[in-house]
Formats: sequence, structure tokens, C-alpha cells
Amino acid sequence: MSLKGFHIVFVTVSLMLFAFLILWGFVLAPEKTGLATAMGIVGILGIPLMGFYGVYFLRKARSIHL
Repeated sequence: MSLKGFHIVFVTVSLMLFAFLILWGFVLAPEKTGLATAMGIVGILGIPLMGFYGVYFLRKARSIHL
């Protein structure tokens, strides 16, 4: 697998895991604890950051022809 392919898979899986953290933290957690809320907040912060990283990498990969 190429570096570009690995990063696309990595970013996609990471986005899905951050979405699961949001779902678990705010909907599926059996008890509404501080840890569950913190996990949801980490998911909310992680999705845009990982999205920005994915876009940055794709632009960089195009410029150096990966």
C-alpha cells in the first residue's frame, strides 16, 4: 500500500472513530459521567482536526506527486 493510500485509510478510520466517540459520549453511554462527556468533546474536536489534516495531506501529496 502506498503512503497516500495508507493516509486515506488512516484518516477515514480516524474520522469514524471520532464519530463513534461522539455517539458514545452523548447517546450510548450507560451512565452520563464526566468521562463520557469528555470523550464526546474529544470526538467533536477531533473530527474537524482530522478533516483538516486529510485535506492538507492530499494537497501536499498532489504537489509532490505521491
